[in-house]
Amino acid sequence: MAKVAFLGLGVMGYPMAGHLVKHGHEVTVYNRSAAKAEKWATQFGGKTAATPGAAAAGQEIVFSCVGNDDDVRMITIGENGAFSTLPVGALFVDHTTASASVARELAAIATKEGKHFIDAPVSGGQAGAENGALTVMCGGDEKPYAEAEKVIKAYAKSCRLMGPAGSGQLTKMVNQICIAGLVQALSEGLHFAQCAGLDGAAVIDVISKGAAQSWQMENRYKTMLDGKFDFGFAVQWMRKDLSICLAEARNNGASLPVSALVDQFYAEVEKLGGSRWDTSSLIARLQPKAG
Repeated sequence: MAKVAFLGLGVMGYPMAGHLVKHGHEVTVYNRSAAKAEKWATQFGGKTAATPGAAAAGQEIVFSCVGNDDDVRMITIGENGAFSTLPVGALFVDHTTASASVARELAAIATKEGKHFIDAPVSGGQAGAENGALTVMCGGDEKPYAEAEKVIKAYAKSCRLMGPAGSGQLTKMVNQICIAGLVQALSEGLHFAQCAGLDGAAVIDVISKGAAQSWQMENRYKTMLDGKFDFGFAVQWMRKDLSICLAEARNNGASLPVSALVDQFYAEVEKLGGSRWDTSSLIARLQPKAG
C-alpha cells in the first residue's frame, strides 16, 4: 500500500481519491475549496492539506485532476506547489486533460529535480470515476509508470503506457477527436430519422446491431431524442479539449476538418445556453426547441 496525495476533488477526482482509500492507501487530499476537502475526509476517512505543497510532503505518489494547463502549473510549480515538497524519487501523476507541451515541460522539471512525472488523462466520465472503471492513457518513463500503475488500478479498468512524456495527452486527444465526430454523426442520424417520420428508438434498435453501433449510440440516443442533456461531460469542457486538439494539430501538421467544424457547432450550442449540457447536445442545434 502506498502513501499518496490527491490534488483536485472535482466530479472525477472526488471518487478517484475515494477509491484509493478503499484499496488501503494512505491518502491526503487538497482542494481549492477547503470545505469540499473536509467533506471528502469525513466521507472516506483520509487527511486534508491546506496547500498542494503541504499535501505532497513525504508522499510516494501525488495524483492530480484539475481543469487546464494553468491549473496544473499552479499546483505543481506555483506558490506552495507540490514540486517544492515532493521527495526526490517520488512520482507525480497528472490525470488532467491538458496539453502535451505542459506535460513535457513538467516532466523535464521533475527529472531535473530527481523526481518523476506521468501524464495520465482518463476516459470514462463521472460514471467511470465513481465505478472505478476508467481508462487511463499515460506518458512517461517505464519504471515510474510501472510503480504508478499498481496504484492507478484502484480506479481503472485499463491503464497503458503510450510512450514518453506527453504521449498520454496525445492519446486523449485522439479519444476526443473520435467522440466529436461520432456524436455529430449520431445527432444528424437521429435528426434525419425524425424528419423522415421514422421512430427514432426503433431505428437505433435495428442499426445498433450492425456496423453503425457505438457507445454513444447505445448510451445517449434516448436522452438525445428526449432533448435531455445532463448525463455526461459538459460542452464547455469538450470545447476546451477540442481547442487543445486543434492547437496540437497545427503543430504536427494533422488535418482535423471535422473536429474544427464540430467545435463551432458546440459554440452554437453554448449560444443556446448549453455550456453545461453534455456533449450529446449537438442535436439541439438541429432541433432548437430540444433541451
